[in-house]
Amino acid sequence: MKELTKIEEILLLTIWRLKDEAYGVGIRKYVSRIIEKEFTYGNLYSALSQLTKKKYVKKTLGDPTPDRRGRRKIYYSLSPAGLNALKDARKMNQKMWEGISEYAFD
Repeated sequence: MKELTKIEEILLLTIWRLKDEAYGVGIRKYVSRIIEKEFTYGNLYSALSQLTKKKYVKKTLGDPTPDRRGRRKIYYSLSPAGLNALKDARKMNQKMWEGISEYAFD
């Protein structure tokens, strides 16, 4: 099993959650809110490019819209391999935290 980096895990989970609204701006806003700091477009597109190369994410072009001056949005979705990687990450996290109370660090 190839382990995901934390940001890969966050991005895959974000894409899964956003479903049909998973495009650059929406993904960046969601991730920035979750990690509680600004997630730059440079970091976002670099990570999305890597996830695409690993075949965890698929890209599709939306229709051109007048409000974007005819440009198309690029939408992201999980591939079967990406969904499996996310499931594996969840199992690993559950195993690592098994038996540790949320109060253990108080």
